[in-house]
Amino acid sequence: MTPAITSEPTSQLAQTYRDTLLKDVMPFWLRHGMDREHGGVITSLDRDGSILDTDKSVWFQGRAGWMFATLYNTVEKRAEWLDAAKSCVEFSREHCFASDGKMYFTVTREGKPLRMRRYVFSESFSAISNAAFAKATGDSRAAEDAVKTFASYLRYSFTPGAVQPKFEDTRPTQGIGAHMIGIVTAQELRANLGDVKISGRTCTEWIDFSIAAIERDFMKPEQEALMEVVGPNGELIDHHDGRTLNPGHAIECAWFVMHEGKLRGDKRLIQLGLTILDWMWKRGWDEEFGGLFYFRDLCGLPVQEYWHDMKFWWPHNEAIIATLLAYQLTGDVKYASWHRLVHDWSFNHFADPEFGEWYGYLHRDGSVSSRAKGTMYKGPFHLPRMLWYCWRLCEETKGQ
Repeated sequence: MTPAITSEPTSQLAQTYRDTLLKDVMPFWLRHGMDREHGGVITSLDRDGSILDTDKSVWFQGRAGWMFATLYNTVEKRAEWLDAAKSCVEFSREHCFASDGKMYFTVTREGKPLRMRRYVFSESFSAISNAAFAKATGDSRAAEDAVKTFASYLRYSFTPGAVQPKFEDTRPTQGIGAHMIGIVTAQELRANLGDVKISGRTCTEWIDFSIAAIERDFMKPEQEALMEVVGPNGELIDHHDGRTLNPGHAIECAWFVMHEGKLRGDKRLIQLGLTILDWMWKRGWDEEFGGLFYFRDLCGLPVQEYWHDMKFWWPHNEAIIATLLAYQLTGDVKYASWHRLVHDWSFNHFADPEFGEWYGYLHRDGSVSSRAKGTMYKGPFHLPRMLWYCWRLCEETKGQ
């Protein structure tokens, strides 16, 4: 069993996060995922790193580029990290944009377009990748592309009619995802480029815009829940989609808000994030088998999605961050206990000591559902981001 927090972060815990990041996870992706022939990263990998599918996730050209550039900027100026970031950034520049400027969702290994989706998360991940790469290299084009792609993200996300609706207008809705990703994207651009003004607001003002919307429309104190989907004015929608909760997603939102509060020294924002964490931990933690449920129903009713009780890797990554950050900010042993629970369960069930990296998809009892280490949705992002962030948290706390 790997060490976890008890009453305070320890050197041993920091070493676990550091060593897993630098000696296991990132070497796995450098060895198996980087496309030496065509550029960019391939994420559909089997347990041992062999390629399952050569088509490329556009999300991950941005996500991986950000991760490699961030390690270069904050850990050590390793040439292999900068080269990997450059490969992702350049592949994305050359192959992942349609003629109208919107980004694809998937392309072939060589970069020919396969699928365009309505949503614009490819743009948000491209923005953070370019921003981190610009900081690493001084590349002015990357800085410009970061601003341009975030502006595109904002336009498609928050301009009525910019995206063709998925549903008829009989029951209008809004989702929390655009605001969450808006917060963390603006945070990354601000960290790497400064508090630049984009589409009429500074990064900090866009963060305030989305936090206000989340607090106003998606937080429901009477139900003690953070909703995924609500009506245009925050109305609860008593149908499957409206009642479905995603605890891991909400807990990710919680630490974005806590992180902002920490940066500003804003106790109100910190408490807002803690409240979301408290509500959604109670709704998401599986008391029988451990781990976090993927979906829950607001009213305790059956959930429509058949994978509702599976255990996915990324909610656990986000919960490890959120609970450790909450403990650092409050000193409350409740969060130390929660961190220990999710840390131990995750390292004991997702980690693969034989081939490295983590499995992504487990059954409710923690047994492996798929041996794949990467898919179009799983690659070098949630897990290494967690390891990097928590390592830094532990080091910060040791120095206090």
